Amino acid sequence: MSPQFLGRAIACMFAASALAAAATRMSADATASRQDADVLKQKVAAIVEAGVVSPGVPRRTTLTERELNAYLILDAIQDLPAGVVEPSVSIPGPGQVSGRAVVDLDAVRKAQPPRGLLDPRRLLAGHVPITAAGTLQTAAGMARFSFLSASAGSVPIPKAVLQEILSYYSRSPERPNGFNLDEPFALPSNIREIQIDRGQAIVIQ
Repeated sequence: MSPQFLGRAIACMFAASALAAAATRMSADATASRQDADVLKQKVAAIVEAGVVSPGVPRRTTLTERELNAYLILDAIQDLPAGVVEPSVSIPGPGQVSGRAVVDLDAVRKAQPPRGLLDPRRLLAGHVPITAAGTLQTAAGMARFSFLSASAGSVPIPKAVLQEILSYYSRSPERPNGFNLDEPFALPSNIREIQIDRGQAIVIQ
C-alpha cells in the first residue's frame, strides 16, 4: 500500500462515497499539519514493508483522523482526480466514516445527462461540496462500504446519483466503469482488517 494508493483510496472511498456527519477541518497550523502528514507517510511505509513478509504475530498500526486529513491537504492533491478538491474525512464513531470534497458536477452531468424533469441530476451544477456517510466493515482481507446518506451542498442526493459521481471520478484503464459502492474490495499489503473507532482507524496485518 503506497501513499499514492492511500490517496486514491481515500478520494474514492471517503470523498466520493466516502463521506452526513460534518467533516472535521484541519487546524490552520501548517507546521503541525506537515508533521502529521509525514507521520502518516511513515506509517504507510511501515505497513507496506510489513506486507511483504510472511504474517506472524498480528501487527497493529493506528492512523488518526488528524493524520489522514493532513495527508489529504498537503500530499494527496496530485493523486486526486481532476475536478475533485478540498477533501477531508471524519471518523465519528465505531465503524462509521464520513467526509467531504468539492466536486465539479458539470463534468458528471455532461457525461450522464438528466433523463427527465424530476431527475435529481438537474440540480447538480458547478463546483459543489459533496458529503457522504456510511459504515466500513472489514474481515479476512476484504472490505465493504455500506452507504447511509449523501448530499450535494444542502440538497440530499440518492445513492444512485452518488454512484454516478463516484463512477465518473474513479474510472481508470483497469476499471473503466469506476468503483461500485456495493462491491467488496480486497485490502492491500496483507491487511486482515481495519478497525474503525472514533477519530482513528487501526490497521491489522
